[in-house]
Amino acid sequence: MNKLCIFAGTMIFGVLGSMLAGAFGMDTFSLGSFLLSGVGSVIGVYVGWKVAQHYK
Repeated sequence: MNKLCIFAGTMIFGVLGSMLAGAFGMDTFSLGSFLLSGVGSVIGVYVGWKVAQHYK
């Protein structure tokens, strides 16, 4: 359950970070898009871990 929640959080928040970069007018393969996607993924790991701890 722990790994599944972390995986889902990473994917969801990574995509949201990439979409946020697109909203700011950055290209898909730009450094800003890569960084925002990475930050979103790190946040997703934390959120997924907290969700897994809540349901444990």
